[in-house]
Amino acid sequence: MKRVFLTAAGIVSGLGSSLDENWRNLLEGQTAIRPIDYFDASAVEFKLSSPVADLRRDASRNFVQELAGRALEQIDFIPQNTFVVWTGIKGNAQYIESGMEKETLHLPKQYRRWIERARALNAGGMEVNAACASSTAGVALGAQKIALGVEHSVLVCGADLAGRFVHLGFSALKALTATAARPFDQNRDGLVLGDGAAALLLTDAPTAAQHGLPLLAEISGWGISNDANHITGPARDGIGLILAVRQALKTAALSAGEVEAFCAHGTATPYNDGMELTAIETLFGDRRFPVFSVKGSIGHTLGAAGGIEVALSAQALREKTVPPTVGLLQPEARAADRVKAEAQPFAGNTILTTNSGFGGVNAAIVLKKAVAE
Repeated sequence: MKRVFLTAAGIVSGLGSSLDENWRNLLEGQTAIRPIDYFDASAVEFKLSSPVADLRRDASRNFVQELAGRALEQIDFIPQNTFVVWTGIKGNAQYIESGMEKETLHLPKQYRRWIERARALNAGGMEVNAACASSTAGVALGAQKIALGVEHSVLVCGADLAGRFVHLGFSALKALTATAARPFDQNRDGLVLGDGAAALLLTDAPTAAQHGLPLLAEISGWGISNDANHITGPARDGIGLILAVRQALKTAALSAGEVEAFCAHGTATPYNDGMELTAIETLFGDRRFPVFSVKGSIGHTLGAAGGIEVALSAQALREKTVPPTVGLLQPEARAADRVKAEAQPFAGNTILTTNSGFGGVNAAIVLKKAVAE
C-alpha cells in the first residue's frame, strides 16, 4: 500500500482562525467558552457555547459556507484531481429555521460541489455523515483511497455551527453543562457546543514531491467501527472504540505500547469519558502516557471535531507536546497521571486520535512523524 501524508491543514474554532492560533491558545490554557449572545437562548436550559466571535454579522449569510471557506482559504494549493470528502453533519439549519426562500447551500452534497467549483477540482467526491466522528471517518476513508492507489490526493472538509437548532437538541438530551466543560474530571457534567471547521489535504508521497507540499504528518493507521448499542449512548464497555483503535493499530503495524500520546474525544459527559477511560484501560493496561481533550477550550464542534483534532495532533507531533486539558480540576482516578491541566511532553513519533458519535460510531486515526521516503 502507498503511504499517506497530511500535507496541508486549515482549521477555525472559537479559539482561533488558523492552526497556529488555535495551537498557541491551547498551549496557553485559554478557552473560548462563554454565554450565548448570538441567538435568543431563553428556551435553552444550558446557555454556554464556543462561537467564532465575528461570524454572525448578517443573518442572511450562509454561516456554514463562510466557516468552511475560512478553513479552505488556509490551504494555498490543492491538486486539480483531488477527491473531496464533505463531513459537516448539520448543514445549514439556519436555512430551515428562517424559511429563506432564496436558494442557498443547505445539503451536504451542495457544500461538497461548492468546494469542487470554488477550487476547480474535477475528481468528484462523497459526503460522510458519521455523527460526531464524521471528520475522523472522512480522513480514514480518504487515507484508504490513497493507500490503495484509487486516489492520489483527497481533501477532507467539514463545518458545523453551535446554533439554536443543535443547542435545543443537546439540551433536550441533558448532555450540556451549565458551568464548564471538564473532560475526564470526576465532577464533569456535560459538554459545550462550538463552531468549527477543518480542511485537510491528504496526498501520497509522489504527489507531495511533485507539488512541493510539506509533509506535516503521516496518516499511518485508521479504523472505523460501530458498537450498535444505543441511538445516543456509547457502549459502557467501550467495545466499539476498542475495535476501531485495534484496526487502526493493525493498519499502522504498531503495538499499543508504541502509542506515545492520545487525543481523546473527551466531550466531558459522564458516559462518553467513562467509556473512553474503560477503552484506554483495555487497550493500554496500567500504562501512563499523555492523554488530552481540546473540548474544554473549543467546545464540541460536531462534524468538524475530528478534522480539527487530526490537525492539532499533527502539530503535537511536530512540537513533541500535547496541550493542557482545559477545565480539568480533579481528574477521575483512571485519568490520573494521564490527563493533566498542563502541557505534557512526549517523544513525538506517534499519536492516536479518536472520535465517537451518536448511533454507536467510532473512528480512530494513527499519525506518525513524517519522514520522507
